[in-house]
Amino acid sequence: MEKYFATYGSFKNELRLVVNDIYYEPIRNTGGVMMSRIGKLPIAIPSGVTFAVTPDNVVTVKGPKGQLVKAMRKDMNIAVEDNSIVVKRNNDEKESRALHGLTRALINNMVIGVTEGYAKTLELVGVGYRAQLQGKKLVLNLGFSHPIEVEAVEGITFETPAPTKVIVKGIDKELVGDVSADIRNWRKPEPYKGKGIKYENEVIRRKEGKTGKK
Repeated sequence: MEKYFATYGSFKNELRLVVNDIYYEPIRNTGGVMMSRIGKLPIAIPSGVTFAVTPDNVVTVKGPKGQLVKAMRKDMNIAVEDNSIVVKRNNDEKESRALHGLTRALINNMVIGVTEGYAKTLELVGVGYRAQLQGKKLVLNLGFSHPIEVEAVEGITFETPAPTKVIVKGIDKELVGDVSADIRNWRKPEPYKGKGIKYENEVIRRKEGKTGKK
């Protein structure tokens, strides 16, 4: 197995990486040149997916669920080799090393998005808190004097499998995350009773309520 080492930090620094739930042993810094472990991984192009990149590094990915277009940094070299997408960098500058893994991750997210899609589940916790759909619009009752109406932006759909559960779906991972965060911001979970809108499986750090003097 090839090993790559960092050029920064002290000898005590260690790098750890988890890819697809596989844990790689820590690598100690020995002063060599580091190749991005994420950036160097090729991205397989699934059946039914088409990939194109312009000379200006504008990436287009089409698949069963739709199409995504994103402009990448021009100092990254993006190409197709053996039905896989390969990302390479022009130099070993600090910024280029950081962008190498990021660019590869963004393209991989696009491929997953047009084939499988993304979804985030939100849970409403509180007496009387509920959600319902009116057409494509999400209507939330969160204890305010009026209901909150959330319009579905292009590329996003809402589902309410239960009155206290909202699923945000789309092919753009960043957009799904942004819309979910905007909904959560209407009533963030409070730490005493846990009331509010939280992500599924989100753990709310609870605080003990104040007690009166004895």
